[in-house]
Amino acid sequence: MHTDLPLEELRVRRSAVVEPADFDDFWARTLDEARRADDEAPRLAPVSHPLRTLVVDDVTFPGFAGEPVRAWFRRPARADGRLPVVVEHVGYGGGRGHVLDGLAWASAGFAHLLVDSRGQGAGWSRGDTPDPHGSGPAVPGVMTRGIEDPETYYYRRYLTDAVRAVDATRRLPGVDPDRLAVVGTSQAGAAALAVAGLRDDVAAVVAQVPFLCDVPRAITVTDESPYREVADYLARHRDREEQVLRTLSYVDGVVMARRATAPARFSVALMDAVTPPSTVFAAHNEYGGPARLRVWPYNGHEAGEADDLAESIAFVSDVLGSPA
Repeated sequence: MHTDLPLEELRVRRSAVVEPADFDDFWARTLDEARRADDEAPRLAPVSHPLRTLVVDDVTFPGFAGEPVRAWFRRPARADGRLPVVVEHVGYGGGRGHVLDGLAWASAGFAHLLVDSRGQGAGWSRGDTPDPHGSGPAVPGVMTRGIEDPETYYYRRYLTDAVRAVDATRRLPGVDPDRLAVVGTSQAGAAALAVAGLRDDVAAVVAQVPFLCDVPRAITVTDESPYREVADYLARHRDREEQVLRTLSYVDGVVMARRATAPARFSVALMDAVTPPSTVFAAHNEYGGPARLRVWPYNGHEAGEADDLAESIAFVSDVLGSPA
């Protein structure tokens, strides 16, 4: 069933999320500290694999606090010149997966960096990047790790990794840094919006059913995880709502979207109980640059699946220029 407001209300919906007064300073300081901690070039190690059409490297680059983050870097084996490049992150609970996973972007002719998720990758796909930070009490999952303070919150580290992934990508061989897109679904869509909001050198954005948008509404209109993790936390720590919502405002995709200007493609599914449609519309409706929105009326969090991906590849090709 449709999980949220009627479509005509969704199309005009605005978020009530309040952004912190020091949002820009917080992120400028966070990213500056990460770059000062380690600004070395990414390290590449060739990967042995059975693919005949792609070259694959195992990449390690410095993320939050200079801590190492892993990624797969794939590009067509017979590419000439510098390629447009796509930086992609991974959905909640997953990691970069097997070297043979996620081949669509490189197969379409793009250079493609698939970034691991720190401290995740033991759910639906495997990962290789630890998160060497502890936290106080937290609900299982990463959504409430360090959630009482924006300085210690998990998503401060995760989103810093996402920004630093673009720094690393711009230094990879064979890529055109002026033709760089950030793309992703769900949690990875949140990463794409954050990157677009925190830097001005992204050429295109794809955010499919993005997570982490309009979080104060999301945690009250769905019982599905990961948002349920926050509700469960507040059900036990009843006196900490103000602290928790303040922390979440520093990573909210609506606040990020207000600052983004690159051409963007969103998608939303009206039967999605994981990322409520109203939260996706809120981010789209406040996006600071040109943005299109694809609505899938009869889908859940899977959104348009291969059809969504095909449209996203066409969109990025149109904005960046065909890689062929």
